Amino acid sequence: MPRDSEVNFRLFLGASDIILTVIALALARLARLSWPFGAEIVHPKAAELSPVVYVLVVVLWVFFFNTLSVYSPRKMASLTQELQSVAVAVLVATAAFAGVLYLTYRTVPRLLFVYFFIFDLVALTGFRVLMRTLFYIRMGRDHDPLRVLILGAGKVGQDLARAIHSNRGWPLARVVGFLDDDPDKWDREYEGVPVLGPLDKVCEVVQEQNIHEVIFALPLRAHHRLINLVMELQKLPVEVKVVPDLFDLAFARTEVEEVDGMPVISLRAPAINGYTRLVKRVFDVLLSAVLIVITAPIMALIALAIKLDSPGPVIFKQWRIGENGRPFLMYKFRTMVDGAEHQLHEVIQYTEDGKPIHKLPNDPRVTRLGRFLRRSSLDELPQFFNVLKGEMSLVGPRPELPCIVEQYEPWQRRRLSVPPGITGWWQISGRADRPMHLHTEDDLYYIKNYSLWLDLHILIKTIGAVIRGRGAY
Repeated sequence: MPRDSEVNFRLFLGASDIILTVIALALARLARLSWPFGAEIVHPKAAELSPVVYVLVVVLWVFFFNTLSVYSPRKMASLTQELQSVAVAVLVATAAFAGVLYLTYRTVPRLLFVYFFIFDLVALTGFRVLMRTLFYIRMGRDHDPLRVLILGAGKVGQDLARAIHSNRGWPLARVVGFLDDDPDKWDREYEGVPVLGPLDKVCEVVQEQNIHEVIFALPLRAHHRLINLVMELQKLPVEVKVVPDLFDLAFARTEVEEVDGMPVISLRAPAINGYTRLVKRVFDVLLSAVLIVITAPIMALIALAIKLDSPGPVIFKQWRIGENGRPFLMYKFRTMVDGAEHQLHEVIQYTEDGKPIHKLPNDPRVTRLGRFLRRSSLDELPQFFNVLKGEMSLVGPRPELPCIVEQYEPWQRRRLSVPPGITGWWQISGRADRPMHLHTEDDLYYIKNYSLWLDLHILIKTIGAVIRGRGAY
């Protein structure tokens, strides 16, 4: 899809969202007056909505949908991601709308408000499903997908081709071929894509294959060719993009900034930043505060039981490594005999390739009460205080011991780019049944796919994992 068409489509989608939202609000008012639910409205004027309310809805929806990047290509990469981002945006905007109404137009019926939320969510998600269906029908019948040519058939180029073909995004794209100066790669296929010849054939291939987009994925040593090739491509009506061969240096994700017209690539940009980070923090503080109040009697009983079960402190404090490698003291209820850390060398085991296994199913250092606390995950309740202090999050990579982090390979340090969590993707995937060094891949999956929706999904799944007690010891 050409860039102008892409911008026009986003504008169309944004305008459609606003129109559908206003219609949903009007229909919610009619439903409140017509449907036999809730208290009877004697005077229809009681359910009337001031024009100011409609303007307020438009302002809030425009603000939150743009702040949450609902229309970004990354959020629209797949139907699932798109619907999730819309659902979160509608939820946040509706909550803000409720807060404003509480302070201003308090006469708006609550049931009308509930109808509005349901109607708007169904309308916006349903419209996207319909548009995507019509788009795929049209693309399959009248149009070819975006045709991409990748310059460079090395690791970066192959990874790029795999990513394009696995992306069920909008618009559809297909890699037509590679160009590479290595003769050994000519007439071979990578990721199901043929290498069509050397880089010098780029203009010829673009014209013969009707290429829409050329992407440079050359190794650093070959970037001297880039200027001349770009100059040649200026004569042809194609998009030209560059994937810098720097990803092995990046610890989490890259960001591109502009400094006086010069692109500057950040190799350690925060994985969760800006408004997304603010939403996550507010969610952590509110939920952890509520959970501390709810579980306070349970924590008091656990503290008393620990004192009666074995000598030693109630709370076990241990240094862990948090976001960006910062150490912090993590709190847990003590589940082992006092001084258990000094006995670690006696019980630690290793995998065949020398990786340490720190959690054992029959660790002799664990007390009788400690086994129950671990099985039920009640030993981790004090970590809600770590969340309130900002050292941890409810959901994130598990905070590791400094001795484990010291053994990390460079790629594993990417997991330190977000706050550690009480629960996470690896906990719901296998918990302690899996060796600790395998957790990193799950943590990187979480970082790459982070969303508030994913946090909610993990929290819900964690409840089931705790109830089953699978992998907890």
